[in-house]
This record gives sequence, C-alpha cells and structure tokens, in this order.
Amino acid sequence: MGKVKIREHSKGGLHIVAIFEATKGLLVLFAGFGLLAFIHKDLHSAAEQLVRHLHMNPASHYPQIFIDAANHLNDVHLWVMASSALLYTMVRFVEAFGLWKQRQWAEWFALLTGGMYIPIELFEIMRGVTWPKATVLIVNAAIVIYMAYVLYRSREKRKHARK
Repeated sequence: MGKVKIREHSKGGLHIVAIFEATKGLLVLFAGFGLLAFIHKDLHSAAEQLVRHLHMNPASHYPQIFIDAANHLNDVHLWVMASSALLYTMVRFVEAFGLWKQRQWAEWFALLTGGMYIPIELFEIMRGVTWPKATVLIVNAAIVIYMAYVLYRSREKRKHARK
C-alpha cells in the first residue's frame, strides 16, 4: 500500500483542522497588528475608552485590572507582544500547511499542542462553567481525539501493509 492510500481516509478532516489552525493564526496576527496601532499612544486613555464603550464600570474589579495593565505597558512591551503574535501565527501557519499536506509531524504537533491545553481548560471549567470555556474545551478535545484517531489509523494501516 502506498502512502497516499494510507492517509487518504483522513484528508477531509485534516483540511478542516488545518483551516481552523490557520484561522487561529490569522486572528492572533490581526491582534498583533492591533497592538502596533497603540505604539506612541496613551494606552491608559484608550483602555478607559474601551471599557466605557463596552458599557462597563471602570471602577469595578476586572475593568480596573485591564486599565491598570494598560497603564503599565510601554512601546517595548507592545513590540514584544506583537512579535510574539507574529511568532505564534507563523507556528500555526506551518502546522496548518503540514496538516493540509497530511504530514505526520503536523498531526503529532496538533495532537501535542492541543493536548497540552486540556488540563488548563479543565481547570478553568472547574472555576466556573461558561459557554465560551465549554466551547473551547469541546472543540479542542474533539481536535485532540481526532488527531489521535488519525495517528492510530495510520499506524494500523502501516502495520497491516507490512504483513
């Protein structure tokens, strides 16, 4: 059996996961560019405007944490965060490309990187269940389970091909 036949069963699902990973990368890339828009700007004022725009009370706990954090950021911090966003995006794009091309290293990478977030997501769920938290956990768990299935099936087919 050739490599194409062994991996053909998972092509559609891998394409969906690849698109999902590329989309995550794009969202983070846009966020990184958004951070660059605040270089040489008054972040404290921008944070207060955002909190008011969202109809939140700037004196309440979480909005105040956000405003205080913005007050402590400087241009160097923004550049570091934007650079980190670019690095994250590049990793997601490489993973998406590998999944699209059905590369086993990308399947392992998706399994491992997705799996490492599950304990954190479970901890967050235990602190309080919300729809966003539950959705993130379910989607991530589904991807991890699917990647484990793809790798298992690939291994089984290779094992039978050797016989």
